[in-house]
Amino acid sequence: MTLIERSYWEQLTDHHDSAADRVWGVAYRIIPDHVAEVKDYLDIREINGYTIHYTPFRPAPGLDPATLPRRLPIRTLVYIGTPENEQFVGPEDPQQVVDVIYRSHGPSGPNPDYLFGLEKALDDLSPESGDQHVTDLSHRLREIMASRRLEKGSLEPASDSPQQHHFRRAASIDEQEETEKTS
Repeated sequence: MTLIERSYWEQLTDHHDSAADRVWGVAYRIIPDHVAEVKDYLDIREINGYTIHYTPFRPAPGLDPATLPRRLPIRTLVYIGTPENEQFVGPEDPQQVVDVIYRSHGPSGPNPDYLFGLEKALDDLSPESGDQHVTDLSHRLREIMASRRLEKGSLEPASDSPQQHHFRRAASIDEQEETEKTS
C-alpha cells in the first residue's frame, strides 16, 4: 500500500469519494542509540518506491497525557509514494491489484497476510480509522481465496489473520526487488 499526498490523490481518476480528511497510523519512538540502524533498515525496505517526508503527527484523543511529548504535534518521518518515482504505478483496477496480492510474496511474507494485517491494524486504531480501499481489497481477496479452496475441494477454514514471519534484511535493493516481484 502506498501513502500519497492529498493533493495528488485529488487528481486521481479513481479516488474514493469517502476518503477521510486524515490518515490514521502509528508513530514509533526509536531509542536514540538505534535511530541510525532503524533508518538504514527502513531506507532499504522503503526507499525504492518512496521518498522521505516529515509530517506532523497528532496522537489520538484519550491517550494518557503523561506519556506524550510536551510539544504536540510530533514531527515524524514518513515514506510517501510520489508520481515522480519510477516504482510508482498510480491507480489500477482493484481486481487486478488483488490478483497480484494473491500470488505475491515479499521479504516479510505472503502479501495476503500483509493486506489482512493492514486492514486489522487500521480497524483497531479507532472506529474512524478504517480505509475503504483496503477493506474493498480485503473482501475481494477473501472471495478469491474462498473460490480457490472450493476449486481444490478443500474444506479447511480460511485464515484471514496474518501469519507470524521472521523478518530478515535483504542484502541489497536488487535482492529485495527480486523477492518482491510477482511470483
